[in-house]
Amino acid sequence: MSIPHAQEIAQALVDWFTAHGRDYPWRRTTEPWAILVSEIMLQQTTIPTVLGRYEGWLAQFPTPAALATATEEEALRSWEGLGYYRRVRALQAAARAIVQQHGGHFPTEEADIRALPGIGDYTVGAVLSFAFNRPAPLVDANVSRVFARLFNDTTPVDSPAGRKLHWKWAAEMVHPTNPRAYNSALMELGQTICTGSSSEPDCLLCPLRNWCRATNPAALPVKQPRKEITAVEHHDILLLTPAGLLMEKQAGGRRHEGMYRLPRRPAEHCAALPHLTDQKYSITRYRVTRHLYQAPADTVPLPGEEFIPLSKLASAPMASPDRKLVNRYAVVKGGSL
Repeated sequence: MSIPHAQEIAQALVDWFTAHGRDYPWRRTTEPWAILVSEIMLQQTTIPTVLGRYEGWLAQFPTPAALATATEEEALRSWEGLGYYRRVRALQAAARAIVQQHGGHFPTEEADIRALPGIGDYTVGAVLSFAFNRPAPLVDANVSRVFARLFNDTTPVDSPAGRKLHWKWAAEMVHPTNPRAYNSALMELGQTICTGSSSEPDCLLCPLRNWCRATNPAALPVKQPRKEITAVEHHDILLLTPAGLLMEKQAGGRRHEGMYRLPRRPAEHCAALPHLTDQKYSITRYRVTRHLYQAPADTVPLPGEEFIPLSKLASAPMASPDRKLVNRYAVVKGGSL
């Protein structure tokens, strides 16, 4: 069953975006590698954070070949502060596939783009529409919010049924000749006007108000019950010697594989050690508390641990929580790294 007024809605979005669309650096290019990088960065990272990193990162890795030939440590270090480091590993794997299978030239066919490592439906749609202006659907949290309200739909947006329905709508509604502006508009509408739970949607300014069926926009979208928050505690040690700072390189299969962290010990091992500080942060549904202790000078490194010279700490890849602790406690010439 076709959507009533689908093309009128699509054109209204394009017209609104032409007048009100925000200026971002990734919107000033149609180069597919630059588009792919922006989309990977913007997944699970806020726009202000990406704005501060995008152009500098592209200057370091302007082509797939540049990232393909970098070491994993260089790639991980370049991604510090953006989080979710599996993304840069997947991006590097995609870059290597582009070099090995396409001679370094970004593929233009949908099947070839879809075959790149770590590329899902959303990213395929983003690259096809933003780089090549092809009518491809895409759905993210902002798009789902707009759709749920536009059609007054109470299917949980994060359920399999909800995702299937929203992708169906996205495919039916995409603008046939200007999908680049249409998809940008749909996402930006969800970011700026048809906003989430922290603020009320500004329906009077919405370009879709003539077609919107929502009777209570603030109650939409509906989501499945959240998973319970899990508290996690870690006990880490700090040992700074003339040889450097004792660090552990995380092994395969971990979230931060290939990155360095301060060594971890059982709670009972640290009970008698001088306590330095506590650090608290959140990762998805986990609330993490790290207790840091001063290790004695005769501490024996465990397998996987090594002393990193202070001169090399700045280039050693670390997650942001570790980098903050290292910057605070591993002082070089009176200043932090």
